[in-house]
Order: sequence, then structure tokens, then C-alpha cells
Amino acid sequence: MGGRVDVDRPALTTPSQRPRWLRWSLVAPPLSFLVVFYAWPLVTLLARVLDGSTIADTLRRPGVGAVLWFTFWQAALSTVLTLAVGILPAWLIARREFPGRRLLSALVTVPFLLPTVVVGAAFVALLPDSWSGTARAVVLAHVFFNIAVVVRVVGAFWAQLPNDLGAAARTLGASPRQVFGTITLPLLRPAIIAAAAVIFLFTFTSFGVVQVLGGPSNPTLEVEIARRATQLGDIGGAAVLSMLQLMILALLIGWSSRAQRRAATQFAGRTVHRQVAVDRRSRVAVGAVAAGTTFLLLTPLAVLVARSFQLGTGGGWSLRAWRTLGTTELRPGLSIGGDPIGALLTSLRFAALATAISVILGGLASLAIVSATRRGRWLDVGLMLPLGTSAVTIGLGMLITFDRAPVDWRGKPWIVPLGHALVALPFVVRATLPALRARPDGWVEAAATLGASPVQTWWHIDAAVLRRPILIGAGFAAAISLGEFGATSFLTRSGTETLPITIARLLGRTGDVPRAQAFALASILSAITVVVIFTVEFLDRERADG
Repeated sequence: MGGRVDVDRPALTTPSQRPRWLRWSLVAPPLSFLVVFYAWPLVTLLARVLDGSTIADTLRRPGVGAVLWFTFWQAALSTVLTLAVGILPAWLIARREFPGRRLLSALVTVPFLLPTVVVGAAFVALLPDSWSGTARAVVLAHVFFNIAVVVRVVGAFWAQLPNDLGAAARTLGASPRQVFGTITLPLLRPAIIAAAAVIFLFTFTSFGVVQVLGGPSNPTLEVEIARRATQLGDIGGAAVLSMLQLMILALLIGWSSRAQRRAATQFAGRTVHRQVAVDRRSRVAVGAVAAGTTFLLLTPLAVLVARSFQLGTGGGWSLRAWRTLGTTELRPGLSIGGDPIGALLTSLRFAALATAISVILGGLASLAIVSATRRGRWLDVGLMLPLGTSAVTIGLGMLITFDRAPVDWRGKPWIVPLGHALVALPFVVRATLPALRARPDGWVEAAATLGASPVQTWWHIDAAVLRRPILIGAGFAAAISLGEFGATSFLTRSGTETLPITIARLLGRTGDVPRAQAFALASILSAITVVVIFTVEFLDRERADG
């Protein structure tokens, strides 16, 4: 009896024991997408750089050193200032409980997910004309854009620091400043290094903000790559600078990982109860930080909306910019340089297609990563690579790869949403993968015991687990697609301009009406993004509460 095998009873099926054909059917679509639209263009770019004369000619050209230096120092200054400004909101959201904390937490995320062109337009509206084309305008916009990184990365770590360490120090007579400098700050160092690395990466590869605010006299590597490829026709030089940028970023990521490991401190991390301000001094501090953070985050967007209703140096109120959004001419014979409403509809179509692609591929990829164990880890790393590659490099690679038969896809309208999906895919995976990993394997085993096939198990258990995370990933994908500017600037063609491209074009035109129209379009785009962000925050909160 002990040697009898019941052939009618299905074997227990854990994710890693599912049939190979099912695992490969999950892996094949996202892996093929990654190879064709990321690895192939990147290899093509590298092949352009392998010519030694191209490298030497590019690096010897005047101005390259100045571009590299400006890229470095503005990113370093932006990083330092962002950490300094973001540390108080991080403390507030991580360590204090107060009315409106969740709303403020969601509000802090808004700038980071706003399209870079919208941020640029907001600071064009906010800052005086004398700041136009200056490095200080770029740095201020970067600080606004990246505060969320400090709050999310440092704040999440700060929320786990035990309260008893600071309480013991205060019992021994230490002041709050001494407690922060000698206890809290050293413990936060790994999180601060991680946040600094992310901020530096984003500001080093900044394109939309610099394109709008920096002007021709302050180009970063990203802007210079785009200029060489689209205006000068120097594809080889653009490829060299793209590879140089990738090497610098790889060194930065390696250094930051090592620095985080060396700075790490062992402690029993746990989420502690946030403190409620009980005395008047604490309530004033909490209120001041909350009010200051809200003012800092809302002022640029409020001014952006207000300026869309103002024309002329006198600031007279007018609806003309909004009324003329449906036309392509200010008056007969004078074009506004695009079709604003057409660009909005194009952006919505592209966002819908990019979201569908990234959600399908991201869901399959998450299932494959969970099912494939060791190979799944490699797929996970591979899908994160586009996140560490600038959108300009991705767009340039696709431009020079798909430029001849049988893959001459440059003029195809679907190439733009494919580029958007490549950028959005890592966010979908990050939204869905934790939910699958948190799902108990016992559910799968129980389903197999009851006779469910692997496909039935996948549909009724894994697909059900993914429903809410998929909606969150879809929200991120839609927001990213609507605001994507770097890759789109290479891939878009006449008649398929997206909203960010049209906004940048209108900002570059002379006259009050085109600029007010740019502000109006940026207001529409920011409103759509804010709705998406708060929807994602609501879904994520419901998932956490459930």
C-alpha cells in the first residue's frame, strides 16, 4: 500500500513546478519585447561607437567638456539642495500623525510623476523672465521634481527607526539637534545615499526640464545627444555621448551600492507608531512643515494655471488661449505651430495603447519571474534595465535601428507607444510582483489537490491576485506615457505630435498667445496626471487596508 501511486490525483503544483510550456509562454512575450526594442537598439548604438575615429572626433570637439561639466555640477547641486529641502517633509510624513497626512503623502508624489515638460512650463510661468535660460532655473525645477524621492526613500527608512534610541539620548540630556546629528542621521545614511543616487541619476539624465528652462547655453548630455541626432545629423557623435552617459551611470550605481552596504547599520527594523503632537511647540512645528511643503508643491502648478488666463505684460485676464486651442491658426496665415487638441487626442490614444502593452507584458513578466525561480531573477533584472537607461538613449537607439527595410518602422504611428511601453514596463512589474510574491504557495497546492489544471490555477489564483496591482501599474503606465518626452522627441512624426512635444514647441514661439496656450495644455496634462496619481494612491491604500 505504501508503494501505490494514485495516478488520478494531480501532483502538487508550486510556481516553480508548473509545466515548462506554461512558463515559457509567460516568459516569451516580455523577453522578446525586451530583446527587440531594448537590447537590439542598444547593441546598434554600441556598434556605432566601436569606430575609434568616431570616439576621438566626438570627444575632441569643442564644447563637449563644458557640456559634461555642466551636467555634473548641476546634478550634484540639485541633489544636495533636494536632500536639504526634502528632509523635513520626510520626517513629518514618516514620524508624525496629523490630519491630512495621507493627502500630503500623495501630494508629495505628484511632482515626481508630472511630465517634465509640465514642470518646465510651470517654472517658466513662475520665474521672472530674467531667469529664462539659466542654470538656477534648472536646479530649482529639479528640486521641486525630486522631493518625492527623499520623502519616499528616506521617509520609508525613517519610519522603521525605533523611538527608544532617541528617547534614551534625550533622557541623558541630549538636545533634539544632538539626537538627530549623532543618532538619527548616521542610521539614515544608507537611505540618504540611496536617495542621493536616484536624484543624481534623474538630474544627470534630465532632458525635458533642461530643454525648456536651460536654453541653448546650458545643455546637459541628454540635450546635446538630442541636438546632435536631430538637428546636426551627427548620429555617430550622439551614440558616443549616449554610451559615455551609460558608463558614467553604471559607475554611479556601482559606487552607490557599495556605499550603501558600507554605511548600513544593523537594527531590528519595524514600523513604529507615529507620534501625535501634543504640546503647542510640536503642533506649530508640524503645521509649519506641512504648510510649507504644501505651498512649495502647489505654487508652481497654481501659477501655471493662472498664467494660462493672462496675456500681455500687464497680466490682463483673458480666455483667448483656451478658446483657440481647437484651432491651428491665431489668424489667417499665422500658424500656432501645431494642433493642440489633436495633440491631446494623440497623447490619449498613445497612452491607451502603451498602457495595454505594458500591462499585458508586465503581468506576464511578473508571473514568469515568480514561476521561473533563478531564471526569473535574470528576467527581473533585464526588465529593470530600461529604467536605468535614459529615454533619449532609448529613442536614439530605436531611431537608428528601425531605419531600413524590413524593419523601417520610424514612420509607423505605433512605434511611439511601443517606446512609451518600454519605459513604463518596469513600473508595472514593480507594482505587480510584490503581490504575487506575497501570495501563499498553499493556495496553488490546494487548487492542484482539488484537481485544477495549471492553467486553471493560474487564472483563478494568480490572475485574481493581480487584478488590483494591475490597475495600479496601469495608472503608472498611463501617467508615464502621457508625459514621456525624451524618446518621443526622436520617434514622433508630423501629424502625430504628443502633448509634451506641442507644449515645448509652443513655449519656444514668440508671442503671448502661444505661451498662454502652452500653459493651458500643461494645465490639462497636469490635471490628468494628478487624477491618475490620486487614483493609484487610493487603489494602493485600499490594497494595504484590505
